[in-house]
Amino acid sequence: MILDANQLAAIQQHVDELIRRGGTGLRDPSLRTIQDLLHTVAALKKEKRKWKRVAQNRGKVLTQIAEMVGKGEEDEEP
Repeated sequence: MILDANQLAAIQQHVDELIRRGGTGLRDPSLRTIQDLLHTVAALKKEKRKWKRVAQNRGKVLTQIAEMVGKGEEDEEP
């Protein structure tokens, strides 16, 4: 099953509320496991965004270098 961002946020909020209330939340290790997994998903999303930005910047720099090299070759021709 694939969950969208809204579903993940709702699950995160529900689990956080159960843990905050205490009672069975603190004794139930599955709630902590779910919370840890949701935090991992959030961290992976941030990493994905970061690497996407890095790749976009790399593409821009490579384009600029290619343009500079292309201009340099044009200047050398008679």
